[in-house]
Amino acid sequence: ALKNIGMGSGSRAGKMEMHCDGKPSVNQDLCIGCGACSKICAHDAPQIKDKKAAINHDKCVGCGRCLAVCPKDAIAADFGDSVAVLNYKMAEYSLAVCKDRPCFHISLICDVSPNCDCHSENDIPIIPNVGMLASSDPVALDQACADLCNKMEPVKDSILGENREKHHDDTEHDHFYMTHPDTEWKSCIAHAVKIGLGTDQYELVKI
Repeated sequence: ALKNIGMGSGSRAGKMEMHCDGKPSVNQDLCIGCGACSKICAHDAPQIKDKKAAINHDKCVGCGRCLAVCPKDAIAADFGDSVAVLNYKMAEYSLAVCKDRPCFHISLICDVSPNCDCHSENDIPIIPNVGMLASSDPVALDQACADLCNKMEPVKDSILGENREKHHDDTEHDHFYMTHPDTEWKSCIAHAVKIGLGTDQYELVKI
């Protein structure tokens, strides 16, 4: 809910401002110069020279789409604190949208893809479909959705399933972190609670 409210309701300039802190770089040893990163970028940041890609950080807006399409995992971002900062900004944008307004939020947990839905490319869902959740509190809704997702068995041939198999891990864990180790999804909920957008406490009522 928070991502859809904060990022979805942000203007184009707002979306770029939210993403602007993390800039990826290319590992030249792994890059094969295929140009996939250049084709997917809307800002012409990746440039192919001498059969190798390089990213112009002055043009890059930090959206991360190039990371998802690289077939050799040659692109990585030195995110540092930028992922947490992005999540803080989404929570704050969400507060601006919801504050002093009557809101009701519905989330469908289906086709949970490993990459952001803004990417034109994606892989198979990481977990089976869970269902529909609704709440007037977007923070509690997100926490409940995350908890339910983490209770699901990973889809075998998904990125999550492969990563779990690779690490021989049958214990409970954070599905989102195992899919993307640089994720900081919890920081968005924690910040949303801190600024008074909602609570991370909830009661599930089945209908």
